[in-house]
Amino acid sequence: MTLRSESADRVAVITGADSGIGRATAARLARQGMDIGITWHSDREGAEETAAEVRSLGRRAELEQMDLTRLPEATEAVDRLADRLGRLDVLVNNAGTGTATPYLDIDHATVRQVLDVDLVGPFLCGQLAARRMIAQGDGGRIINVTSVHEHQPRVGAAPYCAAKGGLGLLTQVMALELAEHGIRVNAVAPGEIATPMTGQHDTDVHEEERPGIPLGRPGDAREVAAVIGFLAGEDSAYVTGASWAVDGGMLRMGPMAGSHLESHSWRRP
Repeated sequence: MTLRSESADRVAVITGADSGIGRATAARLARQGMDIGITWHSDREGAEETAAEVRSLGRRAELEQMDLTRLPEATEAVDRLADRLGRLDVLVNNAGTGTATPYLDIDHATVRQVLDVDLVGPFLCGQLAARRMIAQGDGGRIINVTSVHEHQPRVGAAPYCAAKGGLGLLTQVMALELAEHGIRVNAVAPGEIATPMTGQHDTDVHEEERPGIPLGRPGDAREVAAVIGFLAGEDSAYVTGASWAVDGGMLRMGPMAGSHLESHSWRRP
């Protein structure tokens, strides 16, 4: 297997890159010298804005619509982007959805939708990416964006937690099976990040108070993108099968405490 140098042109495909963590990741990987494939579900305008930012950094950007409730055909967007950009070195499975519905009230259709978008879709996209990377012969990176709920539960998020927990363990199996091909597979598990998905638009995270999070604030999407950038680069060449929490210490408290405590009294014995 011939290893590709960090300075050579590389291509990353990022699902759900029309806003939030996906957009921040696109910009981060473009700054690292990669051309970027962008998928979007319903926000084409947002995807175009991401592409414009990538191009302003001197890199190529291509777009594809992807609806992961339409499987398996939706995942073909990964192949189409790789075809147009010439290859595929990094896949970031970032697209996701969730619910805020009690376990006893949730319907089958919603469960199926969340599992398809958050687990089955990344499973199939990862297969397409890995097969292409193996054919190229010089390895690659797959990064699955999970959540702190890969590790700990949250009330009202049963299918989301099931999907993210499954994606975390899938990441470990992928890492074991793909290592011989030089493909490293890791998960990134964000806590509360100020993005449209969490209802926080243009939020200055340093002005927000979160008593139940040890660092005392939500995270910025660029802070998650920085960890993804590390995992996508050569500095992480000996890292595979790991889950990287980017959560301000939330997992040390438990996500329920991290988002619901209203004072800092826990900091004192």
